[in-house]
Amino acid sequence: MKQIIAMGGGGFSMEPENLLLDQYILNQAGESNPKVCFLPTASGDAEGYIERFYNAFHSLPCEPSHLSLFKLPTKDLERFFLDKDIIYVGGGNTKSMLALWREWKIDSILKKAWESGTVLAGLSAGSICWFEEGITDSYGEDLETIKGLGFVKGSHSPHYDGEEKRRPLYHSFIDKGKLQAGYGVDDGAALHFKDESLYKVVSSRVQASAYWVEKREGDMYETVLSTEYLKRL
Repeated sequence: MKQIIAMGGGGFSMEPENLLLDQYILNQAGESNPKVCFLPTASGDAEGYIERFYNAFHSLPCEPSHLSLFKLPTKDLERFFLDKDIIYVGGGNTKSMLALWREWKIDSILKKAWESGTVLAGLSAGSICWFEEGITDSYGEDLETIKGLGFVKGSHSPHYDGEEKRRPLYHSFIDKGKLQAGYGVDDGAALHFKDESLYKVVSSRVQASAYWVEKREGDMYETVLSTEYLKRL
C-alpha cells in the first residue's frame, strides 16, 4: 500500500510539546519500532532542525535517523532510503529542495520507496512536494505557484490558517487558473492518502482542519473536510 501524510504545519517542528501528528505517522508503518528518516533538505540541512528532530523522536517508539545531502552517510542513497519504514520531510525552501533532490535523483528514489510501501510524510515544503502543484514562499517575497513531484493529484497550500495571505492567494490562483483545485490544510492538520486517494484528515489541534478548494461554474467553493482530532491518551 502506498501512503503519504501531508501536514499543513505542526509536528515536532512547530509544536515540540504536541507530538500527536508525529505519533500518528509512526503508527502507519505497521511496525513496533519503525525506522524513520528525517530529510531536512529544505532547511539547508540545518543542524538545529536535525537536533530538534532527534530530541522529539528519541521520545517516541522508533529508530530515528536523518540524511544530509552535505554530509552523505553512504553513496548508495537508494539502498539507504529503501531500508526505512518512514521518510519524514521537513520545512523550508521547496524550490531549492526539489532542485537538489533532482540533482541527486532523490525524487525517483522517493517514488520507488513510496511504491514499495515506505510511508512518505512531511510538513510545509515537506507537504507541498508530494502534489502536482502548490503555493510557496520559496522565492523570498510574495507567495508563488510551484510544481511538485506529482505523487498526489491536484494542488496544495499548507499553513492555511497560520499565514494571513495563504487562503486568499490560494483562492486567487485557483480562480485565475494558475493552480488546479486542491487542498488547503491548517497548521496542526494532516491529509492521509492511501493509494493516491484521500483516506482521512487528522489533527493535533481541536480547531484545525483541511479544505477542498475548487472553482465551479465561475465561482469559488471551499468545502470543510471531516477531521479526526487525535486526542491525547
